[in-house]
Amino acid sequence: MSGRLYGVGVGPGDPELITLKAARLIGDAGVIAYHAAVGKDSNARRIAAGLFPGNVIEERLEYPVTTGTTSHPGGYDGALGAFYEEAAARLAAHLDAGRDVVVLAEGDPLFYGSYMYMHDRLSDRYEAGIVPGVPAFAAGAAAAGTPLARQTDVITVLPGTMPEPELARRLADTDAAVIMKLGRTFPAVRRALEAAGRLEHAVYVERASMPEQRWLPVAEVDAGSVPYFSLIVVTGDSRNGRRSRDAPAASTPVRPEGRAAAELLVVGLGPGPDEWLTPEASAALATVDHVVGYGPYVNRISQRTGLTRHASGNTVEVDRARFALDLAASGEKVAVVSGGDAGVFGMAAAVYEAAEDPAYAGVAIRVLPGVSAVQAVAARAGAPIGADFAVLSLSDRLKPWDVIERRLRAVASADLVLAIYNPASRSRREQVAVARKVLLSCREPGTVVVVGRDIGRAGEALEVTTLGELDPDTIDMKCLLIVGASGTRAGNAGVWTPRFVR
Repeated sequence: MSGRLYGVGVGPGDPELITLKAARLIGDAGVIAYHAAVGKDSNARRIAAGLFPGNVIEERLEYPVTTGTTSHPGGYDGALGAFYEEAAARLAAHLDAGRDVVVLAEGDPLFYGSYMYMHDRLSDRYEAGIVPGVPAFAAGAAAAGTPLARQTDVITVLPGTMPEPELARRLADTDAAVIMKLGRTFPAVRRALEAAGRLEHAVYVERASMPEQRWLPVAEVDAGSVPYFSLIVVTGDSRNGRRSRDAPAASTPVRPEGRAAAELLVVGLGPGPDEWLTPEASAALATVDHVVGYGPYVNRISQRTGLTRHASGNTVEVDRARFALDLAASGEKVAVVSGGDAGVFGMAAAVYEAAEDPAYAGVAIRVLPGVSAVQAVAARAGAPIGADFAVLSLSDRLKPWDVIERRLRAVASADLVLAIYNPASRSRREQVAVARKVLLSCREPGTVVVVGRDIGRAGEALEVTTLGELDPDTIDMKCLLIVGASGTRAGNAGVWTPRFVR
């Protein structure tokens, strides 16, 4: 009969934080395994050593590499992968012999722990159990006496190894945070905290719950003295006055006496790549104190010191516009951002709609153009919009379907190239099929169609097909369609529409 595998969390350092269940399993174990770096003691073993039974078999699983280089042909990942395979084989031999195996894990076994790699390789063959442990960040918050979160605050756990701009963005977009894996990453983490405006409320905790633990403000930490066993707690204390970025604020900002309203910028970010952001837009975004927009677009703006980002959902455009106008009316420098061009199915129209309210009469609005999605897809395909073309959205959220269908027939009858935005979504699966049927009533089945998916972003794809061969089931919101005119041609060089009509 095979033995049983246990992943047992032993907490962050203080043996008294080991749970009763973990202590019982360790005391009854036939085999105890633990991970360790080359030439170093295992911290997990140190924590639990007082509970080891006298006749226990110990398996020291020594990493071949931690932060250094390796000669393994598969590099760092290859070396660790081979190590985990060899370690799992060693533990499997004990399990096959009927011995229960306890794998010790600092903190919690499934929270940045090495046990999970044993679990991945063994749990489908052997009975496996997991005993949770006190995670290091809980001990860190307790050591500093720092409440992690209050009421509806959101906590984000971040590895310090993240790229600095991404770390800053995520720190700015959460209420409370825990940053793990410091050591050599500390200088970049500190800069990210400063850029996100969170440095003042960030607490550094070293060796939490251990006898040598210490804590102090991150701003006072000597970067050269930061060990791996350290973390940062960023509080989500509502007393800090931090406003949620999940939705526009409910109250209207008040303009300080004598302060003039600021100009509101509406900025097109382009379809995705940074190099498609215009220099004008980039320069403008560097001057504002607030960025307002749909979450994925706000996420494209690098966090920096003094910038507050306000992200909201995809169906509150006018509310978002009013919020931005309120900020500008109070004298704040604000940019509303849109993907592609803000004037093409973007936020520009929503801003002008909201600005009809006399309350915003003193706010000047300036729209900065961006590369539109139709331009990006057309450029990838060749020159399909080299002659007269129309642009239409299939979304019926703001206009009835009969209007969309009437416009489809008009464009098809006029023999214009047609760019179709918002062709489908999770809840709108029929419209693109109906649109294809409508277009086929006026166009030949051989009409060229370009399907662009995520153009300019990871995983982009471009397909050239025909109206007759187009499969509506393959279309979603990540797609933009360009339906050619009768003269549109597809060849080895690409798709193009002649400038002349014969």
